[in-house]
Amino acid sequence: MVKLADLLQDLLDEQASLDEIVASLDGGDWDRPTPSPRWSVTDQIGHLCYFDRSAAQAVRDPEAFSSEARRLMEASLVSETSGDDFTLGDFRRLSPADRIERWRQGRAELAAAAGTLAERDRVSWYGPSMGAKSFVTARLMEAWAHGTDVCDTVGAHREPTHRLRHVAQLGYITRAWTYVNRGLTPPEGDVRVALTAPSGDLWAWGDVAAAGDNSVKGPALDFCLVVTQRRHMSDTALEVCGESGREWLTMAQAFAGPPTDGPSARERIGL
Repeated sequence: MVKLADLLQDLLDEQASLDEIVASLDGGDWDRPTPSPRWSVTDQIGHLCYFDRSAAQAVRDPEAFSSEARRLMEASLVSETSGDDFTLGDFRRLSPADRIERWRQGRAELAAAAGTLAERDRVSWYGPSMGAKSFVTARLMEAWAHGTDVCDTVGAHREPTHRLRHVAQLGYITRAWTYVNRGLTPPEGDVRVALTAPSGDLWAWGDVAAAGDNSVKGPALDFCLVVTQRRHMSDTALEVCGESGREWLTMAQAFAGPPTDGPSARERIGL
């Protein structure tokens, strides 16, 4: 089982990997529209920055975090873009150099705060509290997923790493939540997930007997792209079998928030 300290180091490494790409962007790249509706590259990094700092606050001062979260929820009700204005407004007004510095500061705050957590601690978040490991894993997943949006937009390439295991794990354990989040009853049984890691190793989840003929096999990268709604499953090398397996991957959502739909087939092929 992964240790919290190792998980935190993987988060820092994932953030640093994206930092290398973002630091090389020119001024015009920051304004380029990304696959996320209404969001530019600036907004992708601003989103990470805001919620990294919010995560640090959630660890250090849960009451202050809860107050800020309520303010965000109230702001989000005003209009379709008011939530973005609340979380991204200040970041958008910064120069590119200051944006990078603000993002790095937020990451440092999160690292310092998360470094104080014990393995069994729980952290307040938007909705139910999260275990310390799941909390850090969610930040890593966000860095990787929004980093994918940035890379797709500017044509950068990132080699897949062992850190994808954390994203895949989160994708698997959020299967039931994906249904509940949509007001649906999770199906009985399981789905066997067997993925090929970047190293060639096998990563597997799910009870074989409970899964029956429901399975997902293929590259770990492709599974992570689908459960974070960055690719449609038909645009990947995944082999998806069984009604429950196919249904799940049409709506899989490894991240928090209201239910959203991923790209349609052929909509987002990527690099």
